[in-house]
Amino acid sequence: MKQLLRRLRQNKLTAEQVRQSGKVPSHIAIIMDGNGRWAKKYGLPRAAGHHTGMKNVRKIAVAASEIGVKVLTLYAFSTENWKRPKEEVEFLMKLPQEFFPLEIQELLDHHIQVRMIGSKERLPAYALEPIEEAIERTAGNQGLILNFAINYGSRMEIMEATKQIARDVADNRLRLEDIDECTMSERILTADLPDPDLLIRTSGELRLSNFMLWQLAYSEFWFTQAFWPDFDEQLFFSAVREYQNRKRRYGGL
Repeated sequence: MKQLLRRLRQNKLTAEQVRQSGKVPSHIAIIMDGNGRWAKKYGLPRAAGHHTGMKNVRKIAVAASEIGVKVLTLYAFSTENWKRPKEEVEFLMKLPQEFFPLEIQELLDHHIQVRMIGSKERLPAYALEPIEEAIERTAGNQGLILNFAINYGSRMEIMEATKQIARDVADNRLRLEDIDECTMSERILTADLPDPDLLIRTSGELRLSNFMLWQLAYSEFWFTQAFWPDFDEQLFFSAVREYQNRKRRYGGL
């Protein structure tokens, strides 16, 4: 990992170089992992890792915007994360209060549109209100869609979509023989967005963790040992450059 970082610093990429190197992914999804382990590495409380990771969101969102990415989906809080200690969950829920008021002007300056996928039901008002305000304030922006997956779980998403299909069949709004992949894609939470071209996961873990299981069927995967707080623009550009060098066959030759 240290050798990779040294090499990236020596051969620093610019947004312009990345744009000109090949096709830029239209949609990039990131599992932002390793905040707690980053904090442990530096002898800090886990909360410090989450706080530093939060500040990294703006940096990567701006970098994605600069190279022409259309959608950036960030896995911020999963339906399984409620199992964490109460104090940690409460801290995570308070981060939107700090992030959005602090960063909203830069998001507006870069024409970034904020969205959210996931269930709002369990989110406390102090977490949901700044998110909804940012969504409202940036709704007219035509640049990058910054899509936060909060209280999101892909199995839950697929089950809810399946229930919708079953109700439509039962109510004679849909024929059983007409159900196809599009039927499901039109009912999941990202129905109006393209599927991710590239999935990035930080911290060295090699799993999806219940994230966008339907949407990632033909995405390219890129993993890094770097913890999320250390994942900078150069690593992000490096992931995109590797994507540009891959050949996507979608099951063909």
